[in-house]
Amino acid sequence: MHALTYFGPGNLRVVEKPDPRIQHPNDIVLRVTRTAICGSDLHLFHGLVPDTRVGCTFGHEFAGVVEEVGPSVRSLVAGDRVVVPFNVACGMCLYCKKGLYGCCDNSNPSSDIAGGAFGFSHTTGGYEGGQAEYVRVPFADVGPMKIPTDMEEEDVLFLSDILPTGYQAAEMGDIQEGETVVVFGCGPVGLFAQKSAWLMGAGRVIAVDRVPYRLEFAKQYNNVETVNFEEVDDIVGHLKKMTDGQGPDVCIDAVGCEASGSMPQYLSGKMMIQAGAPTALFWAVHTARRGGKVSVVGVYGPPANLFPVGVAMNKNLTIRLAQCNVRRYMPHLLDLIREGTIDAKGIISHRLPLDEAPEAYHIFAQKKDECRKVVLIPSHAQN
Repeated sequence: MHALTYFGPGNLRVVEKPDPRIQHPNDIVLRVTRTAICGSDLHLFHGLVPDTRVGCTFGHEFAGVVEEVGPSVRSLVAGDRVVVPFNVACGMCLYCKKGLYGCCDNSNPSSDIAGGAFGFSHTTGGYEGGQAEYVRVPFADVGPMKIPTDMEEEDVLFLSDILPTGYQAAEMGDIQEGETVVVFGCGPVGLFAQKSAWLMGAGRVIAVDRVPYRLEFAKQYNNVETVNFEEVDDIVGHLKKMTDGQGPDVCIDAVGCEASGSMPQYLSGKMMIQAGAPTALFWAVHTARRGGKVSVVGVYGPPANLFPVGVAMNKNLTIRLAQCNVRRYMPHLLDLIREGTIDAKGIISHRLPLDEAPEAYHIFAQKKDECRKVVLIPSHAQN
């Protein structure tokens, strides 16, 4: 099969790899029909995530058709169309029973930090990703969700990660009716966090970014106020002025370890003093009002980051951070897509063949051609 393959930072190629096979009775093999590039894939691409090994295949957002079924699988048969959450979760451990699928105890037993995830380095179990023609999906009775017959893969593709992640970001902010929410980042997760903030009763949503076309799309797609941080002298002070000098009730970091906006943060990341540049996290902590809330879904690698814990403590902030527990949100968000409340596929800007994946990464990483979200299509799924 053709699969995107990692050969070191900045070096991706589509090569021929062996087809996946059933390894455990509860596996399925999925013929991928749609897969997407996520912002967190760029952290792998740029070499910022530990233990990303040469030869691995990226990709944790994918949907497709069940090709082969292990003997213990009960909920799926060959020919079913499914969308797969990025978490690899057993469904039976303490954490899965609590709905904390991102903390599964059995999918990544070598780590006491993270549960399993598709295509995201050996820190999350070393599972091959879905930017390929086929992918093995373990625990198939737990994760995959059948796609309704009246819906297409692209309608539900982002239930695999970015839509639930944006929704959980807003949920973790514990948004109360009428509160002001600032979302740092207008990438795909930031867009869905902004939309989810409205759904949870926000009275005002402000989006922060530096790329004009992303800010303009956020304004159109989510009816938010926008701020370009490169056009103000002090983004923290500017946001406080916008909120009567107090700061917003809730700040959401939807950026993670490759944030722009602070040269000292950028340089300390390059020098490996910390894991990337947590600029958006710093801004969130300093911007939120006293007694406010900070929600973090931007991806940071396991190594330590310099963090303003004293500011957070003295401001009485509530801070929640998490890898999204995707499966718990999929049914509800599917309903919101079906009823038209969320047009998930509306954020797609580029559709390219899987064989052009390396160029697609460059387009996405460099924000060329007003790129928002790239969907890759394997040759067997092209019309």
